[in-house]
Amino acid sequence: MNAAQSPYPGRWWHLLGDGRLQCDLCPRDCKLHEGQRGACFVRQRIDDRMVLTTYGRSSGFCLDPIEKKPLNHFFPGSSVLSFGTAGCNLACKFCQNWDISKSRDMDRLMDLAGPDQIAAAAAAAGSKSVAFTYNDPVIFAEYAMDVADACHARGIRTVAVTAGYMHDAPRREFYAKMDAANVDLKGFTDEFYVKLTGSTLQPVLDTLKYLRHETDVWLEVATLLIPTKNDSDEELIQLTKWMATELGDDVPLHFTAYHPDYKLDGLPSTPASTLTRARKIAIGEGLKYVYTGNVHDSEGGTTFCPGCGTGLIVRDWHRILVYRVSPEGRCTGCGTALAGRFGRFEEPFGPRRIPVSIRTS
Repeated sequence: MNAAQSPYPGRWWHLLGDGRLQCDLCPRDCKLHEGQRGACFVRQRIDDRMVLTTYGRSSGFCLDPIEKKPLNHFFPGSSVLSFGTAGCNLACKFCQNWDISKSRDMDRLMDLAGPDQIAAAAAAAGSKSVAFTYNDPVIFAEYAMDVADACHARGIRTVAVTAGYMHDAPRREFYAKMDAANVDLKGFTDEFYVKLTGSTLQPVLDTLKYLRHETDVWLEVATLLIPTKNDSDEELIQLTKWMATELGDDVPLHFTAYHPDYKLDGLPSTPASTLTRARKIAIGEGLKYVYTGNVHDSEGGTTFCPGCGTGLIVRDWHRILVYRVSPEGRCTGCGTALAGRFGRFEEPFGPRRIPVSIRTS
């Protein structure tokens, strides 16, 4: 289809008895009169149907290191073609990408590209995967799923970077098209989710358990630690204990540093010591792969062998300094298998960000 075609027929909705249209994509369950948009801004009721207003429109395309998503166990060192649209179904007061996720200006979506063009661009760049990121792909699921089909036709994998806030039926259809996901577990109390994100915790936990136990999607989890909001020992123990019990000890967890932004700009940046403390707690609860992010921390960025303890992938931020993993995903020393998706290690992409222009015809 023409990448610029908009609006695009949306899925997952039904008409109510009072004449309103309910969106069934996420637990917000937005109920819309004619012309109204959902809380995400990009799903709109037009002529008694739901449409996606951002299909084929992007805020930009870039080549990133896969570690930036962050994914440390999904073809380490590879590049990923990343893009997003606008809008979000959460209302995080600490949003680190607020200029995109909170945008109400469709004119900023100047990059037009259809699924086949995006897949072709990824192939031409030598990327192993395409990531739906910057804003949450849940809200542009139809577009992301079509791009995923085009990517898979070329042998290119797909990655969702998401808050995981969606209903069960669309969740099953969406993740059937994904090869990997990094899910933000933003905190571990409903109070945090309600007050700071405008959502609730349980649907996110449901998504995590679904991905882990009912799919082959490679899963990693990220938690942005915000001073005084979600960084207490008690909450970190609860979060990591839940992960170890409900997801298993081999799902990688990334603790990342907050920087003041958007509506929560009165707090200090997260000290590196907080990330180190959180990592120690998580390891103490039995998690095998725990990382620190948005800081220079060689130990917190290293993948250690769960068998012999050797540092197998030594990183400085998004730069790989040492790599000791076989193409089959085993420690080259003791042969212990690592959790993840691995292959032949080539020249790592490194800490670069390369804008990509996709030509439309």
